[in-house]
Amino acid sequence: MTTRNILFVASEMTPFVKTGGLGDVVGSLPKALRDRGLNVKVILPLYSKIDYQKYALQKVMDGNCVNMGNCSEFFSIHHSNFIPGVEVFFLEFNKYFERSGIYNDPWTNQAYGDNAYRYAFLCRAALQATKDLGFQPNVIHLHDWQTALIPYYIKNEHDPFFAHTKTLLTIHNLPYQGRFGQDIMGYAKIDWKDFHQNAFEDYGSVNFLKAGLRFADKLNTVSPNYAREILTPEYGAGLDFLLRERQKDLTGILNGIDTTLWNPDKDLILPQNYSSTTFKSGKAKNKIELQKKFKLEISDKPIFSMAVRLAEQKGIGMLAQAIEPILNTMQCQFVIMGQGEQWAQNYLASLPSKYPHRIAVEIGFNSDTEHMMDAGSDFSLVPSIYEPCGLKQMVSQTYGALPIARSTGGLEDTVFNYNEYYGVGTGFKFRDITPQALYNTIGWANATYFDRPEHINKMRKMAMKQDYSWDRSSTDYQNLYKKMTGVS
Repeated sequence: MTTRNILFVASEMTPFVKTGGLGDVVGSLPKALRDRGLNVKVILPLYSKIDYQKYALQKVMDGNCVNMGNCSEFFSIHHSNFIPGVEVFFLEFNKYFERSGIYNDPWTNQAYGDNAYRYAFLCRAALQATKDLGFQPNVIHLHDWQTALIPYYIKNEHDPFFAHTKTLLTIHNLPYQGRFGQDIMGYAKIDWKDFHQNAFEDYGSVNFLKAGLRFADKLNTVSPNYAREILTPEYGAGLDFLLRERQKDLTGILNGIDTTLWNPDKDLILPQNYSSTTFKSGKAKNKIELQKKFKLEISDKPIFSMAVRLAEQKGIGMLAQAIEPILNTMQCQFVIMGQGEQWAQNYLASLPSKYPHRIAVEIGFNSDTEHMMDAGSDFSLVPSIYEPCGLKQMVSQTYGALPIARSTGGLEDTVFNYNEYYGVGTGFKFRDITPQALYNTIGWANATYFDRPEHINKMRKMAMKQDYSWDRSSTDYQNLYKKMTGVS
């Protein structure tokens, strides 16, 4: 017997539907596992935002029935072969998934009031669909709170179909836990005997992720350093006690990036391609095109770029307090793209008129623009308060844009701090969560750019040669699957 059948259950997956890094991981890791000979299938909700025609979806089953705790729900299963070698199945249930947003109402930016019901359904329906499809997984690989009830169902219900199935729960972002009122207990088929502080109960609420951490066979998170951080009260989001109890079952496996999508030597979006040996001319050309696109002064001043969700976690508060002092005292330019908290959008959008041709701000997100920003900028801002892994700093290094990063989570694992004596490193790091620390670090990078350009070039080459593909991480996951099942 071999550990070959792996089932991913997730709430999002690139390219079908994505709100953040979770979608990127679920979109990339199955392909890397496929290349290692594993049989990987994925189950997702069929959100109305998913382009049915573009991704060639087809209905393969209809009238499927799942028993919730207090009713039966009927759904359909659709299928796509859009990703070669990775079968993706979509659960159609319009009551919960035919709406304009994924987790939140886009008009109010508030979480849907029935999210507990939506993702409890996903968990139970995913197991039913797996049985209906006749796919017997060695491992079910789950992602965040939206799928965290599945280990409980497998442990609690003893279905013979899953008798030899193990569960792995990946924590992508611990503070997002899925806390809901007790009204979900009946629908979700949660036994009241399990409503206690060592399982579901969390200060009177039902906590989906907490239960997942208790019942999953193994746990992992998306970088080695974050796996250590979440054992502490500072980063444990109220669950550090449980994670310490399960420390022997917890590992940190660094995320990777899709190098077929992020490769400056073959990126069709760029005005000029380049590699680690031709980056001087390549980045210079892309820099000019970026400056033209955003109506910045055409000059050799360093460009600091930031493509990010405008949220406190991402350090946007620090940047808001530091950016005008930087613009008033340093010779540099900024290109910022993102959306999120309204105050941040309003403030950043006001800056280009105050500092014309020195800063550009685009509210929203455009993937093509992000490619151009990485190729055309000299530095990439990643000043996160916490960062489980982060993909931005990996992509930026691949394109020769050196990260300005806080020493936390995956940023600590993937950015090597500049050593002035030897002129090596892949970025500039700081630890204090203060605007002054960010100001000082940008100043350090800016001065290095002007005073030691040979060091910047050496760092760029080093950054671009880092291997952030999924090759190594997929090997780690394959070995973890083998360890869980006891077979090779």
